[in-house]
Amino acid sequence: MKVVFCSDLDKSVLVSNFEKRGWLQVGPEEDWNFYWAGTQTCRNLFSVDSGYRMHDHQTINHFPNHYELTRKDLLVKNIKRYRKELEKEGSPLAGRCSASGPGEGNDGNISGGRPYLYLDLVPVTFVLPADYNMFVEEYRKTPQSTWIMKPCGKSQGAGIFLINKLSKLKKWSRESKSPSAFNPCLARESYVISRYIDNPLLIGGKKFDLRLYVLVTSFRPLKAYLFKLGFCRFCTVKYDTSTHELDNMYVHLTNVSVQKHGGEYNGIHGGKLSVQNLRLYLEGTKGKVVTERLFSSISWLIVHSLKAVAPVMANDRHCFECYGYDIIIDDRLKPWLIEVNASPSLTSTTVNDRILKYKLIDNIISVVLPPDGIPDVRWNKVPAPEALGNFMLLLDEELASQDEAQSSALPSKTRSDARGPSQRWK
Repeated sequence: MKVVFCSDLDKSVLVSNFEKRGWLQVGPEEDWNFYWAGTQTCRNLFSVDSGYRMHDHQTINHFPNHYELTRKDLLVKNIKRYRKELEKEGSPLAGRCSASGPGEGNDGNISGGRPYLYLDLVPVTFVLPADYNMFVEEYRKTPQSTWIMKPCGKSQGAGIFLINKLSKLKKWSRESKSPSAFNPCLARESYVISRYIDNPLLIGGKKFDLRLYVLVTSFRPLKAYLFKLGFCRFCTVKYDTSTHELDNMYVHLTNVSVQKHGGEYNGIHGGKLSVQNLRLYLEGTKGKVVTERLFSSISWLIVHSLKAVAPVMANDRHCFECYGYDIIIDDRLKPWLIEVNASPSLTSTTVNDRILKYKLIDNIISVVLPPDGIPDVRWNKVPAPEALGNFMLLLDEELASQDEAQSSALPSKTRSDARGPSQRWK
């Protein structure tokens, strides 16, 4: 049986991978086995109105309601719900720091501190306009603090701005409510406003974030993999906390779609540094133990963000998804989840970029398909170790439960710990 594929995206890293395997391309109206689709195509396909029923030998690259993880407002809502549920269960994971009182915000976060011992995954965040009064109450505890505004449904840095005065927010609110002949939906768009991480870890005086790729083949049980060849994205201008640089997005936003328009942008390396080189730099400047702890914390953050959305995700066996995680590291080497992208860019801005993204797609196909390379929903979705390529297993709840059942009869000294990532991230 020859695999027949369909794709909304005419990206060389996709098509060359498919053609290398001898797959045949068809249109969306024809019979296909493997569909690399845009998010809107996926929503249309799974909508009740479409009446489309997928067959056992078909697979697609998005879960029906992926937006529970990738919409900024829903991500925060699901993480907050996850915390509350663990608190009710009395889970030690939801343990709070001993500090409490004046600094504690309405969403359970402590201003400028660490509210949870383990589950402080995202900065203090509110959804506007719904949470406006709660935001104002939080803001007034630390006046002149900096906050970042992001439209919930946009990406690539579009519509983002920083504020450090309530007057600026009120001005935005008035302008967004005014009618617009060009964009009548403007007034109805929701934003998230998050405490700005104003103490980012800097390299060469510049701010950066991590772009990591996380592959999920199932949400119940959760099966997640981390691509080890992620990279850092750097700002082109040195970081500056002064108020006159608040509107300079080349200082604050790491998105390549923003930085490539700057005069300091380097088209050879694209303002990027590999995760491996970041690790070497940190081991040399901070030490191996601290660096190992940071990367372990990043894995922890990813796993629990996925666990937070797993109960509400439509877990269709025809689906898999590769998410683009954006993570900021502060100067105390604490990682913060900034956002998750449903369709991380497959555009290659440099030679190394193209090599990385070609490997990413190649490895994804090897992990999500059975050993014979033919999509089949009856497969148990347990790839052989050699099929992982540059992916490492973050968590397979099915395998972990089997390991626990087998080890329960063994002496405690010989039991394996299946709670965290199965491999060291190197």
